[in-house]
Amino acid sequence: METDWNQRYIDESTPWDSGEPSKELTRALDQKLIEPCRVLELGCGTGTNAIFLARAGFSVTAVDLSEEALRQARSKAEAAGVDIEFIQADVTALPDLGEAFPFVFDRGTYHVVREINLAGFIETISKVVAPGGIYLVMTGNANERVHKEDGPPKVRAHELCRELEGESFDLLRMEETVFHKVQIDGRVFEPLAWVAVFRRRESPRI
Repeated sequence: METDWNQRYIDESTPWDSGEPSKELTRALDQKLIEPCRVLELGCGTGTNAIFLARAGFSVTAVDLSEEALRQARSKAEAAGVDIEFIQADVTALPDLGEAFPFVFDRGTYHVVREINLAGFIETISKVVAPGGIYLVMTGNANERVHKEDGPPKVRAHELCRELEGESFDLLRMEETVFHKVQIDGRVFEPLAWVAVFRRRESPRI
């Protein structure tokens, strides 16, 4: 059964929403992997990472499917005094966002959407990441030893590489890491994750 993401936010059943910027995103900025530029966040939730990027000098566009998540995100952005373009949309059917982005950030969208419409997702990132641009993605890791239903959807390393490299991207690096701590049914743990950095090719692989 397809998840009702809006209801999850209404019910506050969102263990992934830590309220803290992604550690892998902050690390990427600290390492100068990407400098302030136009950035698109896919699956922005309540806006924590989008606000962090805006405060760091990025021009931020942020997309989510949930109306309630975006309501909270807009409120938080207003309180933080930052200007972010929030858009409610399915990431596989985005409206015209203008020019492609030098940086696209994705904490936990790919691993959900791949189980529903992988082809549509690949088409989206191939359009929204500018040639030479960076796609930074965090996804659940199939090396996780907890039950399949606990934590985020899980992806094997070879699946991530095969699905996301395709004809348009080169994998720059992939590392094992963890998401923020979550609490599920009274248990607290840090779900295992992959963090991967892809660069959009200037021209497709022949």
